[in-house]
Formats: sequence, C-alpha cells, structure tokens
Amino acid sequence: MAWYVVDGMDGSGKSTVAGILKGELEARGRSVLVIAHPNRDTMVGRMELRFLRGDGRLDVIMSTILYVADVLHSLRVMRGRKGRGYDDVIFVRYIMAVAYLPDRMCDRAYGAISRILPMPDTKVLVDVDPQIAMGRIFDRGEDLEVFETVERLSAVRARMLRLSEGWEVIDNGSSPDDLSEPVRGIVGRTP
Repeated sequence: MAWYVVDGMDGSGKSTVAGILKGELEARGRSVLVIAHPNRDTMVGRMELRFLRGDGRLDVIMSTILYVADVLHSLRVMRGRKGRGYDDVIFVRYIMAVAYLPDRMCDRAYGAISRILPMPDTKVLVDVDPQIAMGRIFDRGEDLEVFETVERLSAVRARMLRLSEGWEVIDNGSSPDDLSEPVRGIVGRTP
C-alpha cells in the first residue's frame, strides 16, 4: 500500500488535489481510500469541526485535541481491517496542521510529531496565496473557522513553507486544470 498525504492551509485546494490524485491512481487500476480531516464521518471529527468554528482560546485548544484524536483514528483505520482492501490511502491534512500553532511551538511540534507518528510515502503540500485562499473560503459559503483570516493564513503559510523540506510542493494559484500534470509527476515518482 502507498500512503499519500495532501496537506496545506485552509482554502489551498487540498481536496481538489486529493481528488485528482485519487483519479490518477484509479486510472492506473489502483483502489484508493481517501480520509479527510476533520473526518465528518466520525463523532470526533464532527466535534472538532464545531470547535473550529468557535473563536475563543478553549475552541482552539479543543479543536487541536480533537484533531489529534481524529488523525489517530484514521491511522487505525488505515492500518486495520478497513484499510487492507485498498492499494493506496490518501489523507487530506495530517502533520502540517502544526503550522496553526503559535510560531514558537510549530517547529518543535513538527519535529516531535514526525518522530512519533508514522510518516507517509509521499507528502504533498498544496500552496496558495492567502488572498486566493480567502476567496475560495468565502465561495464555499460556510461559517468561517477560527484560523480563516488573511493575516492568520499568511502566518500559517509561512510556517508550512518553512517546514516543507522533503515535501512535493504544488502551487495552486491558478485553475484546477493546471494541477493534473504535477499530480501525475508525483504519482510517477511514488515507489
């Protein structure tokens, strides 16, 4: 089984890239499981989403704790009976979520988590300008999450790019049609 992670800040196009990646893998005869975080199919994921829509300190703490629980559940699914029937697994959002932590904690958390948790075969960071991301977020028509402002997304983006050594970075500043070629290249380099 090959394990892919598609990560990036809110509004970057993670789900779009994951969908293109899934389609490319399936076109090669592979069966693919996609797990997005927050996982709306689990109670923990739904609770996480509620706290993400709050704006207080407790909301940030609770959404972080629930995010960790959500990811740990997904790892169990991937490694367990439900994940064994697939050739490939794609997580939408994983370790780059540490970029939402304060700057002074981000690098340490990334280092600790990357030593504790399993790392995917292929890590894809979807990058986009924060102004474009906010436009996409508004276009979704959903309630804004606590981290969804241009200022906060700019800080998150800077942290993600700083942590992206060893990641495949895809610029998603234009149309989804421009993503197919970079995704095909990533699939071609995956063992």
